[in-house]
Amino acid sequence: MWLLPQRPRLNEAPDSTGPRLPRSGAARAWKLRVAALALLSLFAVAPLHAADDEGKSAKPSAGAQDKAQKGGLDCPEPPPFATDPATGKVSYRDCADTPELVRLQGGTFMMGEHTSTGTLYERPLHEVKVPGFSIGKYELTFDEWDACVRARGCVKTPDDKNWGRGRRPVINITWVDAQQYVHWLSRKTGEKYRLPSEAEWEYAARAGAEGRYSWGEGAEWACEYGNVLDVTGGETFPNWTWRATCDDKFATTAPVGSFRGNPYGLYDMNGNVWEWVQDCWHNDYNGAPTDGSAWTSGGECGKRVNRGGGWGNHPRSMRSASRDADSGEGFSNAIGFRVVREN
Repeated sequence: MWLLPQRPRLNEAPDSTGPRLPRSGAARAWKLRVAALALLSLFAVAPLHAADDEGKSAKPSAGAQDKAQKGGLDCPEPPPFATDPATGKVSYRDCADTPELVRLQGGTFMMGEHTSTGTLYERPLHEVKVPGFSIGKYELTFDEWDACVRARGCVKTPDDKNWGRGRRPVINITWVDAQQYVHWLSRKTGEKYRLPSEAEWEYAARAGAEGRYSWGEGAEWACEYGNVLDVTGGETFPNWTWRATCDDKFATTAPVGSFRGNPYGLYDMNGNVWEWVQDCWHNDYNGAPTDGSAWTSGGECGKRVNRGGGWGNHPRSMRSASRDADSGEGFSNAIGFRVVREN
């Protein structure tokens, strides 16, 4: 099915809605990379609510390449660990052609809406302890999805709406499609990949902040940090009256990484496309897990949660606590995903 872009989001009023949118020598190389990352991590500053494992490296599992070869999939030698000059955060890849990852330490945070804004879907506010994990630095791109299709790990070739493929976030992907991708990626790398849990996603989006956004409270900064329905979008879609007054220069999706990263070194956690997570939909957080795991019992498991807001939404949908859900078999030009790798 194709989800109509004008349909209301669960957490917005009808007049403010947006679209729904090791081979020879490899072991030594890995050890050198891990040592380099560990050295860099010694100088890292622990974020708010940091747990005691700050500074641990994003160490790939020993024998990852052997496992990938057993799966019969090619895993080219990954590049060295890289430090993002804009955020100072270190990222890595398991293979040269797999998504770039940032390792997040474990920590405790308050999940849900911290202010008087928001909806009952985002309450009650509750404490969650999240173990360490690695998450995609960016939303998954068309380039990365199309590689899975070429390798016959993914079936669907999604429509890009003539907006462009390449480094733009993949769209028109169902939750079920996303499961195909993470399964293929796990076989390719010999590591465990999956969608983030809803708690992991919010922990990563908040990046230690307790306000409405990772940068604070002000929606006026939205166009600096994310792709929302802005002045340019309003000119392209004049009947969509909920646009923001800032201008991010993109009417639809933007190439990943076009905006400022958050304090954890992650991009597009706010806006661009909504992102599928693993959890079933529940109307509120009563009874939600407190260990960071996905909530996959009870609720409506025919519907799966998506987070972050999209290119056609007002900044209110970009709040760190904002949440919504769609049929796991539904797709939209405003929904994509990012991956998590278990450490």
